[in-house]
This record gives sequence, C-alpha cells and structure tokens, in this order.
Amino acid sequence: MQGMGEAGEACPFEFNFDEKAFKIGDIVSYRVNGSLVGFPFVGTLVEVHDDYVMIAGDPKEPDKLYRGTRESRPMVDYSEI
Repeated sequence: MQGMGEAGEACPFEFNFDEKAFKIGDIVSYRVNGSLVGFPFVGTLVEVHDDYVMIAGDPKEPDKLYRGTRESRPMVDYSEI
C-alpha cells in the first residue's frame, strides 16, 4: 500500500505479518485468488485456528467473514467474496 497516496504519506494500517503470533483483533493484509490476484485487501482477524483464520474484511458488512489460510498474508478463495 506504500506509494498509493500523496508523496510522503505513510500507510494508515499497522499489519501483523507473523502468522505464528496472530490473535483476534489483529489487522492483516490478505490476498484473494481468481480475478482479484495482485490486489491487496485489509481485514481484521475475528477467529484464529491452527490452520486457518476468519477475517472481517468489509466494515459495511461486519457479519460477513472470509476464511483465509494461516500464513503471513492469508489467502481467501474468490468464491467467498
């Protein structure tokens, strides 16, 4: 997200990229496969499990959750979007 705003403007988010330290409430940068490959998304972890996480990715729809892989930048399947 660097370089997407005004010159010298810093990213407004502080991400947790350490999947071993994920906890509920962490802000993560996640990816989506399919036609959205390459676009960065921002979400909040609402569940953390051994092999996956649940991400709230749309502040307008807080009850809509996306299941992502448990890695530094979780991957969400396009079919969930």
